[in-house]
Amino acid sequence: MWGNTPLTLPCVGVASRISKGRARCDTLPDGGWLAAIGRRPWLGLVVAVIVVALDQWTKHIATSELDYRAPVMVTSWFDWMLTYNTGAAFSFLADAGGWQRWFLTGIAAAVSIFIVVWLFRLNPADRGLVLPLGLILGGGMGNLIDRVLLGHVVDFISLHYEHRYWPAFNLADSAITLGAAWWLIEAFWCRTSPSKEAPVS
Repeated sequence: MWGNTPLTLPCVGVASRISKGRARCDTLPDGGWLAAIGRRPWLGLVVAVIVVALDQWTKHIATSELDYRAPVMVTSWFDWMLTYNTGAAFSFLADAGGWQRWFLTGIAAAVSIFIVVWLFRLNPADRGLVLPLGLILGGGMGNLIDRVLLGHVVDFISLHYEHRYWPAFNLADSAITLGAAWWLIEAFWCRTSPSKEAPVS
């Protein structure tokens, strides 16, 4: 199905057109810690395992120490509040009647498998994606475990301003968000393929 062609995410050069002399796609150096990580895609799996472990540990503490939907104020804008989400992000499909549990589980499992395959088929030029993909994989697996074992995702972090509340989330969601942001930065601001450089005339 996948063939022998490496999965790549080439930089589309958007940043070089955003502003003059500000953001441009630069070729990553051949050496350094980033190159070392890129030669070891299994480090992405290590990151994923760490994220899953921390996510499940913090969820265990939340379910043991917090009462359901009883906020514990930390600051004027940050509470610990235990909630259960049977849907996707922002409670999408939360009231669908139960079928969404296995539907979302199947999607999460398929995406996780895809990311694992992607990690080990990354083009060397895309070595900067190892860590963000590991974060996304770990976050997805953390919430996947909840859906399979509990039928819902445990959320316990609540951010708000006055009477405006952001949907509650967890450490897995944070890892996915951080990984996705990092991925976008790599995709649009960091050119990782020297072959895409325009020839100097």
